Amino acid sequence: MTSLRDKISDLAEWADDYLTLTRQRLGLLAPLQLLPYRSYGTPDRLYVKGRLLTDKGITEPDPKDSRWHNLLNMYRRFDSDEINGAQVIVRAADGIEHPVLTDDEGYFTVNLAPKRLPEPIDYLWYPVDALLQQVPAPFTLPDNLRTQAHVLIPPADAEYGIISDLDDTVIQTSATHLLRMARTVLLRNARSRLPFKGVAEFYRQLQLGRNGKRNNPFFYVSSSPWNLYDLLEDFLHLNDIPPGPLLLRDMGLKRTHKDADSAHHGHKLKEIDNLLLTYPKLPFVLIGDSGQEDANIYREVVRRHPGRVLAIYIRDVQSPDRALLVEKVSDDLRDENVEMLLVQDTVQAAEHAAAHGLVFTEAIPAVESEKQKDETAEE
Repeated sequence: MTSLRDKISDLAEWADDYLTLTRQRLGLLAPLQLLPYRSYGTPDRLYVKGRLLTDKGITEPDPKDSRWHNLLNMYRRFDSDEINGAQVIVRAADGIEHPVLTDDEGYFTVNLAPKRLPEPIDYLWYPVDALLQQVPAPFTLPDNLRTQAHVLIPPADAEYGIISDLDDTVIQTSATHLLRMARTVLLRNARSRLPFKGVAEFYRQLQLGRNGKRNNPFFYVSSSPWNLYDLLEDFLHLNDIPPGPLLLRDMGLKRTHKDADSAHHGHKLKEIDNLLLTYPKLPFVLIGDSGQEDANIYREVVRRHPGRVLAIYIRDVQSPDRALLVEKVSDDLRDENVEMLLVQDTVQAAEHAAAHGLVFTEAIPAVESEKQKDETAEE
C-alpha cells in the first residue's frame, strides 16, 4: 500500500517537473549545466556519476560575501531544476561510448569496464569524458555541452584508505545545536566556513602515510544532500584538505522499506560497505564525530568486515551523553581488536596514529603547528 510519504514525494516530483517545463516554455529557464561528481573505481571498473541541471548562477565563494549573498546562493542550490530523460554519452579512454539517460532527479550513473585507462591526474585520478547528446522536448540541446569526471583508483602500493565524515568531523557545523547549525549552513560559504583546527594537516599526513608517496586514498561519506556538492568540494580545495569522492545523499522523501534504518545510518553504512567490497585488500581508517551515529555505524562496519579496520577516530563534540555512548562502543570493539578513540583534537589523533605506525612521528609537531595557526586565525 502506498504510504502518505510516498504520495507526497510523487506529488512534489510532479510539481517540480511541471514547473521546470513551464519555465522552459516561457523562456525563463537558465542554461543547462552538466555537473561531474568525483567518484571511485578500480583498473577494471569505473563508476561515473553526474547530474544535469540548469545553471543557477552560483558565484565563486568570497570571504567578503554578505550573509544575504550566501543565503541566496544556498536557496539557488536547493531550488534546482533537474532535467530528466536526457541522454548523456560517457566515453572512457578506450573510446567506447556508453549512453545513459538522466533519471527523475537529473542524475546519470554509469558502471563501465574500460579496455584501457588514461594517464592519471595527481597519481590517483582518472578522467572520463561526458557529453550531453539529447534533451527531451521542449528543451533545446546546447552546442557541445561536455564535462570531465574524475574517478579515483587507489594505487596497488597504497597502505590504507581513509573514510571520513564531513559535518562536525572536518567542517564546523554544530549539528547538535539546531539554531547554530542553521546559521552556519545557510549564512556561510566555502571560504567563511571553518575547518576543525589542525584537521587539514592531519589528513595530509594520513594521505602521506609511511611510504612517503602521498597515495593513500580519501573517501568522504556524508548525509549532506548532493545539492551541497559544490560547496563541500570548494571547502576541501580552499583548505588544502586531500580531495576524495564525496558520497552524499539524495533528498528524496521516499523510503525503500518501512523498517529500514534511519536515512543517515542506512546511507553511510551502505556506502562504506560498497567501498570495502570494492577494495577487498585495502585496510581502512575511519574518522567521525560523536554528534550522530558514527560510532554505531563504524562498530557495524568492523563486525561486517573483520580485520579490515586499522583504527577509528571519533571527534568529541562535547556532549557527555554522546561521549558515554562512544566509550561503550569502544569497549565493545576491544573484543574485535579494533581501537576506537574519542579524541579532543587532531593532535591527540595524530599521536595515536604515529604510535600505531600509520603516520610518521614528525606528523605530530606538524599537526600541532597547524592547529595553533588555525586557533590564531579564529581570534
